[in-house]
Amino acid sequence: MNKTIQDIAYSILDLVPINKGSDANVSFKHSADLAQHAENWGYKRYWLAEHHNKPGIASSATPILIGHIAANTSKIQVGSGGIMLPNHAPLVVAEQFGTLESLFPGRIDLGIGRAPGTDQLTAYALRRNAKSDGHDFPEQLEELRAYFSPVDMKVNAIPGKGLQIPIWLLGSSGYSAELAGKLGLPFAFANHFSPENTLPALDLYRNSFKPSSMLQKPYVMIGTNIVAAETDEEAVRRSTSLLQHHLGLIRNQQTSLQPPVDDIDTLCSSYEKSILEQKLAGSIIGSRETVKRKLEKFVQETQTDEIIINSQIFDHEARLQSYEIVADVIRNA
Repeated sequence: MNKTIQDIAYSILDLVPINKGSDANVSFKHSADLAQHAENWGYKRYWLAEHHNKPGIASSATPILIGHIAANTSKIQVGSGGIMLPNHAPLVVAEQFGTLESLFPGRIDLGIGRAPGTDQLTAYALRRNAKSDGHDFPEQLEELRAYFSPVDMKVNAIPGKGLQIPIWLLGSSGYSAELAGKLGLPFAFANHFSPENTLPALDLYRNSFKPSSMLQKPYVMIGTNIVAAETDEEAVRRSTSLLQHHLGLIRNQQTSLQPPVDDIDTLCSSYEKSILEQKLAGSIIGSRETVKRKLEKFVQETQTDEIIINSQIFDHEARLQSYEIVADVIRNA
């Protein structure tokens, strides 16, 4: 049966943006406020990313922020989107998430990624080993999952041992898609910055899926940029903060999240504009009616089970309004 937007769950991916002229303390307060609203609007999950050495992103200490959000909410699932496993010892991750699950039983998700979430120099500062390039990711993942097993080992994660914490694999290509399928794990795909790989990765995941004790059939969640407003024109203007964020990535000139501008063409060349259009081709930007139409098409094409929405919007009230519009669109479809 083909899915419609009435059939999907909807969640939030928060990079905890640091706005120009602001600081991390304000960002953390904004994230807690957004999570409280999201809980009331019917969002299923609130995930926090892991990034390092990025002046516009405050989500470096991801497990601490997960605890902050969980403590300021009561029922929404809170998790990582994701923990970049090559940056960490699997035992430490197991202990951290065992602690979170013990504090907030039944509410913690553990999304795992293979990328560093940063540049090579910072990755070396994190890992202290030039050989830690993610090639042993399957072995790290196996070790991490073993720490949650009830089986007694020579080294145990306390807390962590025997806890049922949902583990997801995250990816932007076919590697994690195939691995998630073979292991029978839920899969989250980063369409918000890799739209050209979305459908091939989903096909690979579904075709390679083997039922497991955790999951009997494939479950897909897709990360998507959505910027909504009362009019298409205002949504486009708000989205220029997201465009400036990616323009900084293209130029390797990363800054805090910039305020919106009236015309993004004044800030970038035609070549840069084409790259932005390619990287953000999967984004949904517009009014309530436009979001509904584009979201219906997106769900029809991907047959996703869930969407997780990233909204890099400068003004906090505008960001709240965007997420509220999306929730209304899905509820009232």
